[in-house]
Amino acid sequence: MIFSVAFGTKNMTKRSAMTEQETERAILTGIELVKSCKERGYTLIATGEMGIGNTTTSSAIASVLLDLPVETVTGRGAGLSDEGMMRKRDAIRRAIDTNLPDKNNAFDVLCKLGGFDIAGMAGIFIGGAIYKIPILIDGVISTVAAFTASLLCPACTDAMIATHVSAEAAAKLLLEKLGKKPMLYAQMRLGEGTGAVAAMPLLDMALCVYNNMLSFTDAGIVPYEVMEQ
Repeated sequence: MIFSVAFGTKNMTKRSAMTEQETERAILTGIELVKSCKERGYTLIATGEMGIGNTTTSSAIASVLLDLPVETVTGRGAGLSDEGMMRKRDAIRRAIDTNLPDKNNAFDVLCKLGGFDIAGMAGIFIGGAIYKIPILIDGVISTVAAFTASLLCPACTDAMIATHVSAEAAAKLLLEKLGKKPMLYAQMRLGEGTGAVAAMPLLDMALCVYNNMLSFTDAGIVPYEVMEQ
């Protein structure tokens, strides 16, 4: 059984930073959701998000945790104009300068620059490791959540599967840091779980081959030997 979870957000650039208690509760909510899925028999979870402004918070987190300039990790999101990109980058810089997150403390960065959507998805990825359910990484927002989760709980990367690499600037950089190779390169900017759903048939095929493919012996074929020269 497959479960798809999408977190929504309002424009988080217009709200204050989360408190430590709020951030912790959001992470725990994500973990508890995985537990609930496990109890209902789900064996695979796809992440996604719906909202406005969440590539802004994602880029802010990526800039700090990757220790890279805002320009390097910020993309156009839903299709910003050049003027819109300038405003977006300025908002990110102001958020970082105002909240002063500690780049060596992922929880602090999440509190000061993230939203409930990213914190909740970080909990999903941690929950995947706890309850042994693979979690599919989708667009750049869920990739930021996955990377944040990996810093909070390094072991949770074992439960992550990268489905595609978003065309957003930070996506490839974050996946490289996670050590994950995406299955699809489709230049998608979508983060609503589209890439995760598109990758599911590939996972089905891989499992089918792994579980049912004949060996040379099964097929009555004599294995060839490599001759040394």
